[in-house]
Amino acid sequence: MTYLVRTIDHELDELLPLAAAIAIDGLKGVGKTATAQRRARHSWFLDNPEQRRIVEADFDLSSAPEGTLLIDEWQHLPQVWDSVRRGVDRGAPPGRFLLTGSATPASSSGTHSGGGRILSLRMRPIALYERGQASPTVSVEGLLNGTQGAISGTSELTLADYASAITSSGLPGIMATAPRLRRSLLDAYLQRVIDRDLPDQGFAVRRPEVLRRWLAAYAAASSTTTAYSRLLDATIAGDGTQPAKTTTLAYRDHLTNLWLLDPVPGWAPASNQIRRLQQAPKHQLADPALAARLLGLNDRTLLSPAGAHMAGPLFESLATLSVRVAAQAAEATVSHLRTGNGNREIDLIVEGPEGQILAIEVKLAAAVSDADVRHLRWLRDTIPDRVVDLAVVTTGTTAYRRADGIAVVPLALLGA
Repeated sequence: MTYLVRTIDHELDELLPLAAAIAIDGLKGVGKTATAQRRARHSWFLDNPEQRRIVEADFDLSSAPEGTLLIDEWQHLPQVWDSVRRGVDRGAPPGRFLLTGSATPASSSGTHSGGGRILSLRMRPIALYERGQASPTVSVEGLLNGTQGAISGTSELTLADYASAITSSGLPGIMATAPRLRRSLLDAYLQRVIDRDLPDQGFAVRRPEVLRRWLAAYAAASSTTTAYSRLLDATIAGDGTQPAKTTTLAYRDHLTNLWLLDPVPGWAPASNQIRRLQQAPKHQLADPALAARLLGLNDRTLLSPAGAHMAGPLFESLATLSVRVAAQAAEATVSHLRTGNGNREIDLIVEGPEGQILAIEVKLAAAVSDADVRHLRWLRDTIPDRVVDLAVVTTGTTAYRRADGIAVVPLALLGA
């Protein structure tokens, strides 16, 4: 399979000559190992018991060969994190260690934040603009930094193409497969989480069918701030039974540790210029295709009367993935805005390292009305000194800037 260069490759190319240790975290199967191996001279795979025993016998890493060393799936031996940290303290040169992990360790014993010594990068599924279906003409970083210039460009992607992108998956080993095989692989992926990945985290799933119902309820709540109590209600079985609240909270925490859940936090600005903002996260699965599969939707049924109610939320999931991948490269964070009374909502707030704001609304429709941008205009009027740009991401064909200064950008044309 041909390697697909992604935004994180450029981040690593920039940072590896500067940082002694970099950790790449993300969902299993997202491509961490392949990306890291392109830069490593030597690799240790800690999901291999034999290689794990070698490292257990040498926590000082004194036997580690010279050059960039990849320690893959480091969470299988959490103590190695402190070993790398101590190596950095002893003066390891730039590019010495790469760590990849598919989960936060079940126990924090022996792990450390890194204390500024180990740089962490998140690797998410392949964003739409990274898939090569169109050539982006509008940059998230350019919008955020005020350097974008003219908003222009056209895309040939249709609504059906976006439905296909949602259900195709951004996991490299699944994305390019035939539809029938893809569905089977997505099912197998979810089953592996239940049967193996969660138990590896020390969480035994006593009733797999209940967890599956909870995951489907979470998927149905994509791009919303639906309360967890309502997700619990949605897991009621045909016989009227439902899991305990503590059980579903454990689901949430362990699935987040596996990077399977990727909620968008509520925006908490450092200043109090906007008060009484809700902090409830907006629900997102790491890959929109997993959400669609949990709901029994494919590219055709997603646009049918039976599945149309999820087309908008899952298009927002796809757009959120692109924005988050691009924002990380721009040293920015992504959150959402919702006022306490719910009368103001903005889908995505991209906040740059200097506190500058790019606010984005996501609309399934191709056309944008004044009503669609009213919350963006309100934010600009409220904190004009911080808002650098405003944008609406759509399924349309043409990128342009409205008379009120708001950019309208087809998702296919939005890149890093």
